[in-house]
Amino acid sequence: MAKAKEATFTTMRLNTITTGGATLLTLCSASFPALCQHKQKAQKPNIILIMTDQQRFDAVGYANPVVITPNLDALAKDGVRFCNAYSSTPSSTPARAGLLTGQSPWRHGMLGYGQQAVRYPNEMPQLLLNAGYHTVGVGKMHWHPQRNPRGFEVLLLDESGRVESQGFQSDYRKWFAEQAPTLNPDATGIGWNDHAAGVYALPENIHPTYWTGQTAIEEIKKTPSDKPLFIKVSFARPHSPYDPPKRFLDMYANAKIPAPATCGWDTLFKGRTGPADAAFADLGDAYAINSRRHYYASVTFIDEQIGQVIQALKDKGMYDNSIIIFTSDHGDMMGDHYHWRKTYAYEGSAHIPFLVKYPKGMKATVKPGSKMDIPVELRDVLPTFLDAAGAPIPSEMDGVSLLNPIRSKKAPWRKYIDLEHTTTYEAANYWAALTDGKTKYIWFFDGHEQLFDLKKDPYECNNLSGKPAHQKQLAMWRERMVEHLKERGESFVKDGKLQIRTKPLLYSPNFPKE
Repeated sequence: MAKAKEATFTTMRLNTITTGGATLLTLCSASFPALCQHKQKAQKPNIILIMTDQQRFDAVGYANPVVITPNLDALAKDGVRFCNAYSSTPSSTPARAGLLTGQSPWRHGMLGYGQQAVRYPNEMPQLLLNAGYHTVGVGKMHWHPQRNPRGFEVLLLDESGRVESQGFQSDYRKWFAEQAPTLNPDATGIGWNDHAAGVYALPENIHPTYWTGQTAIEEIKKTPSDKPLFIKVSFARPHSPYDPPKRFLDMYANAKIPAPATCGWDTLFKGRTGPADAAFADLGDAYAINSRRHYYASVTFIDEQIGQVIQALKDKGMYDNSIIIFTSDHGDMMGDHYHWRKTYAYEGSAHIPFLVKYPKGMKATVKPGSKMDIPVELRDVLPTFLDAAGAPIPSEMDGVSLLNPIRSKKAPWRKYIDLEHTTTYEAANYWAALTDGKTKYIWFFDGHEQLFDLKKDPYECNNLSGKPAHQKQLAMWRERMVEHLKERGESFVKDGKLQIRTKPLLYSPNFPKE
């Protein structure tokens, strides 16, 4: 029985689902009679999601001149930059659950790193398939089981060598074995959570970044003419291993790479040592700068592939009539405050890049090339896509369509966004936070707090929570946190006060039962 289920998930190309086609015809006849006709080219916008893994907010050229990303910079000029974008639960699986469902952590049920549900009531690929889209997923999904299609008609995977489902082999690894049967895909010798760095030991045209970009291009070329396209292009880098080909590393030979941010409150972590994948480690500026140089070079490699993906859309005449979102699942501390990797409330971990290029001709009061500072989050991606597709947005979703503030600057929006992560790496790393992109309040469940002025102190060096001049502000944010957490019961909020918790909670009661 288990083998039969796995065989279902290992099907790379699913037959077109009849209900999907029927839904398209219903939408065309009932809701969009002027926009689409049976057997003619669909006029709904193509939906393009381009994402990376573990790319922090300042690892892109338009936000940091050290980083070389001409194609993302060009996309930013054609779109809208959301400067205060966050990943609510900044590690891979819960972040991707929020992206998949359009829900907050408490609502989709994952409060930290764990295994996703096999099914959610609303899933991005399935909803867009139902709306009449040809659905394609390329690259890293980090789903459970690993071949779970969730509505993708075509699913071609690269999972960084992870084998989390019995008998799983990614499409990238299968392709690699065909292209280079005598070579080892892990020849560079750096683990997928290590923060050391090195030059890719093999030809760049068999690197997973190259495979993801080129595979996406081939799928774009094969897009049927009678359906709009939804494609998710998900790069597994710049997540470690930081292993760019030499050509890209050479671009940073003379770059002035910033050293990590360190300051008074983080002395608890100063002097720590550990293994190659240590979450907290004081490894010196030279080590961190070397890792950052390779990390930035990995971003530049991805950017080159993104440029080719965008050119493929243009060559097929699809670019103008496309909504494109570029983002990442979470960031990477890169040694800031002696922290590495993710799962933290801090900007390097939770603050992510976020671009929206809306379809040409869409009525908007926000011009291409603009910046917006409203707080947005991964949960907003799915409602945005459904809005663009003319499909209903389920009431269970916490996210809001980003086309609303693009259409009208007066559109209502949330004042702040919630962040959290259950215990990871050590007991003190259990927290909930709120931010509007200007101020951040962090409540650690062992009872201590942090408050940062992100405008004056973007790398969070000056903790204001203990300073008399900021007690009124601290109290306001604390009350906001009480309001946010009180639905979770007395173990979180009792008699109007935040509660110390000694037992972490990984899954909320809303996590789907299998």
